Amino acid sequence: MKGSFIMEAYKAKSIDEVIRLLSQFEGKGKVIAGGTDLIIDIRNKKVKPEALIDISSIDELKTIEDLGSFIRIGAAATFTDLVESSLLDENLYGLKKAAREVGSPQIRNRGTIGGNIANGSPAADSVPPLLCLDSTLILRSIKGEREISLRDYYEKGFKIGEDEIISAIQFKKPEGRQILSFAKLGLRKALAISRLSIATLLEIGGDNRIKTIRIASGSLGRHPLREYKVEEFLIGKDFNEEVINEAVLVLKEAMEERLKGRATLPYKQRAVERVFKDAIYGGLERLKVVEA
Repeated sequence: MKGSFIMEAYKAKSIDEVIRLLSQFEGKGKVIAGGTDLIIDIRNKKVKPEALIDISSIDELKTIEDLGSFIRIGAAATFTDLVESSLLDENLYGLKKAAREVGSPQIRNRGTIGGNIANGSPAADSVPPLLCLDSTLILRSIKGEREISLRDYYEKGFKIGEDEIISAIQFKKPEGRQILSFAKLGLRKALAISRLSIATLLEIGGDNRIKTIRIASGSLGRHPLREYKVEEFLIGKDFNEEVINEAVLVLKEAMEERLKGRATLPYKQRAVERVFKDAIYGGLERLKVVEA
């Protein structure tokens, strides 16, 4: 690469080797898997690492595992891996749908779920479904392993240490009739970066009341986030068109508080109704398929 400032490059064979190298370079080493974001940042001189540590050949970081009540996804699992995983069928279809709508086939083949999180983009497609699942990040360093909730990572500004690697993302499987859904609106049909996205985890009881509801959005703030005000409004209410329309108004009010003065607000105020309804009604349609 012309004008390259990269001093060294490593193709790591194990997580232990990765964390040893991260410690050795004291914050000046960068982990690379798909490289769909990092390479662009290097070319634009936003980051200037002294070393790149390639983790794309470490099988332990690419697994998608059923741990009984939990699913664990290795940080280097690609979006194509998620799309092809049978573990994400049925109630977890919203995560698979989000993965399927990431960029082009080439980007899905290279981009990783860990990189999507670590990059910190407010438009990261995989993050709203993971927030609805109350996901946990599993971090490794030479000091050992620790866990932080994905929600705290965004909402409380928890940091991934310069000597740490995201080794996996873990979440509890949806229970019973809980269904995860996802919808987004992009700039173009292909290679679309989300203008906004919504994920929902919904459960409707036998009395037609909303028993469980988690809602997370992308591109409606500085980072992906849970829409707590909308959740609080919906929980326990009858599921019907009138209630959903009122929930849209609550969401729009929350958006206006966060995005007041932004040039994109009028557009997003109009667009969010469709995306929210696509997510929540899409979840119901998927539940019918699962239960058929």
